[in-house]
Amino acid sequence: MLKIFLSSHGRFASGIRSSCEILLGAQQNLTVFDAYVDNDTVQEHLDDFYKTVSAEDQVLLCSDLYGGSVNQSMYPYLQKPNTRLVSGVNMTFMMNVLCEEELSDERLEEILEESRSYLRRVNLETNETEDESFF
Repeated sequence: MLKIFLSSHGRFASGIRSSCEILLGAQQNLTVFDAYVDNDTVQEHLDDFYKTVSAEDQVLLCSDLYGGSVNQSMYPYLQKPNTRLVSGVNMTFMMNVLCEEELSDERLEEILEESRSYLRRVNLETNETEDESFF
């Protein structure tokens, strides 16, 4: 089973979970931790999370900001079996990985590429005919 741990500075992680659950329903394989909103640490929550992980599980650690303190706290856990770490997550990424029961390296790369394509500037179209297929 794929188990996902998402953490962020502030309430970004719980906000992504809330949005994903509105669109996808309850997510039993997603654990979130909002860092720096109380005295709990990322390490404490990761240690508790890993108590639920079995040898057959795949683990995907997700953080909000590459090189940030949350990401740095997750980095040492890459030594654990079947663990991968992704930073800079967005809604597209989270929705895609939450739909996976298992996640190969190849599929993870596909999801990363697709997620990058959804980060874009949106400009007002100035056509004389409205294109309702835009969205």
